Amino acid sequence: MNVSQAIIERRSVKAYDPQHTMTEDEISKLMSLAVLSPTAFNIQNWRFVVVTDPALRKQIRAASWDQAQVEEASVLIVLTADLHAWAKQPERYWENAPKPVQDYLVNAIGQYYTGKDQVQRDEAMRSCGMAAMTIMLAAKEMGYDTCPMDGFDFDAVAKLLNLPADHTPVMFVVVGKALKEAQPRGGQLAMNEVVVYNRF
Repeated sequence: MNVSQAIIERRSVKAYDPQHTMTEDEISKLMSLAVLSPTAFNIQNWRFVVVTDPALRKQIRAASWDQAQVEEASVLIVLTADLHAWAKQPERYWENAPKPVQDYLVNAIGQYYTGKDQVQRDEAMRSCGMAAMTIMLAAKEMGYDTCPMDGFDFDAVAKLLNLPADHTPVMFVVVGKALKEAQPRGGQLAMNEVVVYNRF
């Protein structure tokens, strides 16, 4: 499946076959593609919590307005962000670059993020959003359906996952085999309403 087809066919599916399981190899393949998603300064600030434990899935479902797909999809991926990834040995992110490049970028990372909580958070949201799309398109190519979600109690989920204090939940992506197709598209706005050339 080419990328264009995956974009066209990707839909937010709500009903999944609870009997279907993804293999470890399939999950590993999906996550190995997710970690190729771009991040500013290559800080790789996403943290993917792959939830397969049935008891934990049930608890997270309860914290997600009882949405069945949280428990019944093959895999629940909670995209979380390490808000302080930029400050945690940032030289790691450029260890394969020439020394002058390393020095410049590690210094730039510190200048860009130090003391700027909102910038750190905004960056985390962008990074996880891009990673979520990577997961959804890769899953579609693998023959799976997905649903991105933010309908959950963020604090409760953070507690259930034992997230460190400097991490925040961003969104879920559930992955599995659809029991029924998504509803028809609700309606796309006209291109001239959403695409602006040069200036509003």
